[in-house]
Amino acid sequence: MPNYQRAYTPGGAIFLTLVTFNRRPIFAEADNVKRLRQAVAAVKAEMPFDIAAAVVLPDHIHFVWTLP
Repeated sequence: MPNYQRAYTPGGAIFLTLVTFNRRPIFAEADNVKRLRQAVAAVKAEMPFDIAAAVVLPDHIHFVWTLP
């Protein structure tokens, strides 16, 4: 497995845009948004961060996360 370097700046902000495969509107379904929330919560439990902003659209999502 590769040893990726991670950029970490305490208090830094990260802007993420994630697009679904073939821009399928999977987040138009409430069950999939629930799964997304569960996945984000699982990641937060392992690696703490704060969600400064989040936008969930049918075929993509935007996040602004801040690091402790």
